[in-house]
Amino acid sequence: MSRLRAMVALAALVVAGGLTVIIPSTPASAAACAASWQSSAVYWQGDQVSHNRRNYQAKWWTQNEAPPGTTGVWQDLGACDGGTTPPPGGTCNHPNWVAGTWYPAGSIVRYTNGQYYIAEHDNPGYDPVISTWYWEPYTCGSQPPTTPPPNPGGFVVTEAQFNQMFPSRNSFYTYSGLVAALSAYPAFTRTGSTTVQRQEAAAFLANVHHETGGLVHIVEQNTANYPHYCDARQPYGCPAGQAAYYGRGPIQLSWNFNYNAAGNALGLPLLTNPWLVQNDAAVAWKTAIWYWMTQNGPGTMTAHNAMVTGAGFGETIRSINGSIECNGGNPGQVQSRVTKYQQFVGMLGVPAGANLYC
Repeated sequence: MSRLRAMVALAALVVAGGLTVIIPSTPASAAACAASWQSSAVYWQGDQVSHNRRNYQAKWWTQNEAPPGTTGVWQDLGACDGGTTPPPGGTCNHPNWVAGTWYPAGSIVRYTNGQYYIAEHDNPGYDPVISTWYWEPYTCGSQPPTTPPPNPGGFVVTEAQFNQMFPSRNSFYTYSGLVAALSAYPAFTRTGSTTVQRQEAAAFLANVHHETGGLVHIVEQNTANYPHYCDARQPYGCPAGQAAYYGRGPIQLSWNFNYNAAGNALGLPLLTNPWLVQNDAAVAWKTAIWYWMTQNGPGTMTAHNAMVTGAGFGETIRSINGSIECNGGNPGQVQSRVTKYQQFVGMLGVPAGANLYC
């Protein structure tokens, strides 16, 4: 064996004149860095990129999620030789972030938590730890980047964004309950491009905001309506009582036939126990997603199909409230929904799209 090979092996013992000398093994060199990750690029399963001096491999299709990410899409392949992050430039002297200030892509700011962030896209001063599509942590000198807010379940809206959307929400409407409900309909906010997914999430949450006063109300406030939601013509009747099928949850599920259909679809006894919707956050969210994904309501398509086919946000309003609001029925209510939708897509970093009104 050559001396070079002996040095590269695990610590070798060289015996000379009775003296044992330990020659340490040569540390392995880091792998070469793959092409730098780009926010606008689409990556498919098996594609490799580098980011912050580490290589990563995509496990499935992804776009706009910087490694290491929060959904598990990136597999960490370890450190690489050569940097792909912007040069730190020694001492950090970047300006403090100011809300409402226009920041072009490439701007570096110091946030209120003392960490630095770089603008991935132009933005009008969005909060760096909320609008993660616009900002990402920036390594400045020896300053380690911050960890992006957790995004369990791969939902396109982070918990921080959810909290910003619903600052006065009832504690019943938990983010964890929403994430737990996603498994009922895997296509919800996971269909189409990243833009379409975020538009659908914004549309759903904008309508939810309108229906519940910002996730404040768990049940319908007008108790005088409660006895009206029992359709006695249905063969199964109203086993929970004449006044048991009032509006509940994020989209205010009402009527015995809707409770029956939702219960059958979700495997829950909602016809006999409609109170589950107001007592279990995950159940409440599941009923809202069930309606969104499967029911045309007074419209001509499901709200989900309206968003993923490009029919537009206006058709989601029609699917929920029909002529009560659409076709001039109540333009003020329509505008309220549209305004909230425009606000939410702005927070998620995507355009609102066409056909906003009904």
